[in-house]
Amino acid sequence: MIHGTCNARFERVGEVFAENFAQRGEIGAAVCVYQNGEKLVDLWGGIADTETGMAWDRDTLVCMMSVGKGMAALCVHRLIDRGAIALDAPVASYWPEFAQAGKGGITVKQLLGGLAGLIYADAAPPGSIMNWDVMIHALEQQAPEWPPGTRGAYHSMSMGLLLGELVRRVDGRRIEQFIREEIAQPLGAEYGYGLNDEQVARTARIVPNLESVTANAIADRSSKLGRAWKARPAGSEYYNADEFRRGVFPSSNGHGNARAVARIYAALSLDGTIDGVQILKPGSINRLREEQWDGICGMTDRHFRYGLGFFLNGTPMAPLGSNRGAFGHPGAGGALGFADPENKIAFSYSPNFMCGGAGVGERCEALVSAVFA
Repeated sequence: MIHGTCNARFERVGEVFAENFAQRGEIGAAVCVYQNGEKLVDLWGGIADTETGMAWDRDTLVCMMSVGKGMAALCVHRLIDRGAIALDAPVASYWPEFAQAGKGGITVKQLLGGLAGLIYADAAPPGSIMNWDVMIHALEQQAPEWPPGTRGAYHSMSMGLLLGELVRRVDGRRIEQFIREEIAQPLGAEYGYGLNDEQVARTARIVPNLESVTANAIADRSSKLGRAWKARPAGSEYYNADEFRRGVFPSSNGHGNARAVARIYAALSLDGTIDGVQILKPGSINRLREEQWDGICGMTDRHFRYGLGFFLNGTPMAPLGSNRGAFGHPGAGGALGFADPENKIAFSYSPNFMCGGAGVGERCEALVSAVFA
């Protein structure tokens, strides 16, 4: 059932991965760990599609949900490194239509830092969430929920769209092209937005969990998360819809696997460069993990530490090991990718069975603990 390699240094990770299947209900998953730029754990196993019985193979892809927000933020940081975007500049200086409804003063830094208050897109009709133009126009019309800069909130639905449109306005390329050409292909990491026919054929089927706090809140249209996600078709089966897999929605439909995401974070664990491929300039990772707020999120009412587009270690939502300086991004259902620059460790986990609760779940938490055991 389990395949791949596991260095003796991380033997406990392999044991926990097996325990997840035997004791914690794992269906199909992969886990990958880098240290000092070397891939030391690369394991996968189980069932990728519970309807067809397709096994989880080496190159199985899976939706990693909000892990994609961190990847979208990385694209923006790459443009900041290039001098094409200034952190303190108003977003509207690159995207004039953004200035509507009192948003003219929102800076790029506030947007990346979850301080824009732009958590809803009320003008977007139900079912329109994969229509880029409709969603962007709705965000342009939306007023901030509170004065920008006064309160932190996880921009659960909107962050990927906002950062993706900023990339398009500045660079000219859509974000799915930008991440492919600037990050994924140079690193040999198969991660991105919008699958082709060949990729769809090897994509794992998401298995919902009735105990998911996030999924249940999204389904409740009277909740804050429900209001934010009202443009999304109802039901967790939408994660397996052809429209979802082939479309581009960086807030939640980035597809890849643990090997790909760990490879990207491995570059960040080494100050932005791995195997001669530079993703960020030296020193830029300190910008990514500059704390913007530490407290109760205005969207979810959960406790977060948040940097510039990334979760910071130290709260139940981001169990990123032993170093408070670690940073990364979780995904609803339990997927996770993070970098620990001080220990030069990168980690990722990609399951198809969503976890219960409000965090990354016991399977992911056990693997992270095993890395630092």
